[in-house]
Amino acid sequence: MRRLNDTLLKACKELIDDAKTSCADMVFKEICLEILARAKHVLNATEFETLAQYASERIQESEKTHAEVELEAKALE
Repeated sequence: MRRLNDTLLKACKELIDDAKTSCADMVFKEICLEILARAKHVLNATEFETLAQYASERIQESEKTHAEVELEAKALE
């Protein structure tokens, strides 16, 4: 069972990473919430917390990148 959960956790992280590279910011956040909602039913509490932390870090990175892009755009004006 442990190996299956590890595989599921890895797959969820890969889905989050794929969404981060291919989606707009708002869509990315929505996808993260959907992945977390579904993962809650198949991962144990520790693995779910690991995934939630991973998603949170990716969202923060996305927000930081978005803010940097906005600052660069303002600097070019």
